[in-house]
Amino acid sequence: MIKTRKIFSVLVATGIALSSAAVAQEATTDESVDVSKDDLSLGQAVEQTPQVGSTYTRESFDAWEMRCIVTENGKDPCNLYQLLKDETGNSVAEINLFDLPPGGQAVVGATVATPLETLLTEQVVMSIDGGTEKRYPFSFCAAPGCYSRMGFLQEEVDALKRGNEAKLRIRSVVAPEAPVILTVSLKGFTAGLNAVTEANKAIQVE
Repeated sequence: MIKTRKIFSVLVATGIALSSAAVAQEATTDESVDVSKDDLSLGQAVEQTPQVGSTYTRESFDAWEMRCIVTENGKDPCNLYQLLKDETGNSVAEINLFDLPPGGQAVVGATVATPLETLLTEQVVMSIDGGTEKRYPFSFCAAPGCYSRMGFLQEEVDALKRGNEAKLRIRSVVAPEAPVILTVSLKGFTAGLNAVTEANKAIQVE
């Protein structure tokens, strides 16, 4: 009986509190509030602190973006990025190009990322302005997709600089008989690659 009385007392007290709050809210609603325009807050922008390892676009060059990676010391390495679409306009893959240290056969490197459903045995086939095709194997796959790592000779970089477009061909596991053709626009390529090279050279000198 005592326990029942305690529960009842709590319920009554809670009900009184809720009732009082409702009355107060109703009174506030009914009363007209005179707010001066000087009392209104216009808000304040919240500064976003870049996270180490995150990517940002530093500059754009027509079809290309110069993307850089945030580092702790502020010496952010950069590459040249383009989102690749198929013949129907669907976003399918990405290509990132970057300069390489002197001394090797390849003067520019590239990474092509494709969906996980890519048929790896068919590799990536690339041509520049309808020229000779070259085949590049896939290096590995991860959760975001599958990756092919390419190295371009100086004559190939020169062809990219004076070209209009390159074509990449991949095949899907779902429909291997139908090749997926991706167009790489070369508009802005020369200016973009030069900017990436200069930016990466600058952080090496510092």
